[in-house]
Amino acid sequence: MNKLAALKANLKRGHVYTRPDLAKWSKAVDRHVQQLLLEGTLKKLSPGVYYYPKQTAFGDAPVDENTLVRTFLKDDRFLITSPNVYNSLGIGTTQLYNKRVVYNHKRHGEFKLGNRSFSFHVKPHFPKKATTEFLFVDLVNNLDTLAEDPQLVLEKVKVKLKDLDTDKVKRNLIVYGSVKTKRLLAPLLEKTN
Repeated sequence: MNKLAALKANLKRGHVYTRPDLAKWSKAVDRHVQQLLLEGTLKKLSPGVYYYPKQTAFGDAPVDENTLVRTFLKDDRFLITSPNVYNSLGIGTTQLYNKRVVYNHKRHGEFKLGNRSFSFHVKPHFPKKATTEFLFVDLVNNLDTLAEDPQLVLEKVKVKLKDLDTDKVKRNLIVYGSVKTKRLLAPLLEKTN
């Protein structure tokens, strides 16, 4: 078995690999990666990040978003979200955004991975899963970045607050709220008690 075939034997369909991952199986990793890219075995997602696609009846399956981000960050601690999820809160936000936000502990900035763009934000704290109360606090944290009128959204936030579990909102505000968000929501939460 030649060295390229030996490298290919270690690859698993649907997996994302970094250059160091591939270097474990090849002493000429750059040459072998170029060969695998040319023959279509690997797809380049970003510098040093490659995907070995699963085959479906419709062609190559897209890479799983969580797998892609996990490999890019080399870390399991992240939360992928989007401003679109604010629309589910019943506050009246209706804009659709072509944006994926990744809260994490390592990377900050805009990155294109494959054909998808991600906005990475370093945060000291974020939950493993986005709850309604977290999204409520996160909405107010990001009020200035939304396409909607901030004052109008804030008025609707005040009304919606009465329908939420205020203890959970308070806990999320303490851990995840920005200084500005705490200043805006703390007085409203006091009024609900």
